[in-house]
Amino acid sequence: MEYVKEIFAQYDKQYIRVYQAYNPVIAKEAIALQTFGENFNVNRMTWIKPSFLWLMYRSNWGTKKNQECILAIDIYQSEFDKMLKKAVLTSPDSTSYTGTEWEKAFDETTVYCQWDPDRNINGNAINRAAIQIGLKGSTLRDFLDVSICHIEDLTPLVKKWNEQRKNGKLNIKNLPVERIYPVKDQTIRKRLNMK
Repeated sequence: MEYVKEIFAQYDKQYIRVYQAYNPVIAKEAIALQTFGENFNVNRMTWIKPSFLWLMYRSNWGTKKNQECILAIDIYQSEFDKMLKKAVLTSPDSTSYTGTEWEKAFDETTVYCQWDPDRNINGNAINRAAIQIGLKGSTLRDFLDVSICHIEDLTPLVKKWNEQRKNGKLNIKNLPVERIYPVKDQTIRKRLNMK
């Protein structure tokens, strides 16, 4: 199946919302500091996900070990756009690169991108892709220091929604509303295989 490859996200004029799932220690610290603290490992890559339902699929609605707390992180669009400018796909399926060019770009970047089938509330694949963006090194430090505007703990809501979902009573209108985030730069679109 050919998936629609666009970034679906909740955003306004200044911010775009991404999601992450963590254990309670990292999550509580992040909420208190409004960035990530000493329990967050800056030497590992971290993945941000604009698709709420993809993260629900990945974390099994916050029930997987070390993914019990669901955080909504509002980041400045200007910083998010900088990330996209550096992003390289995790596999060489972009028409922008030959194999060796992709390898060089992959080795040199601090931002990785991969597309996975997006999901519905029951975890079934739908006909669009969800983007995941991996950050490391200097870009991860920028994310922690200057990109984050606000961190919100969605864990209580996620638990409530999951109970409603399991009972067949979840109204999807209550979930985050995501729409296509405009990526107009054709170089980025080509490199990230967006269509």
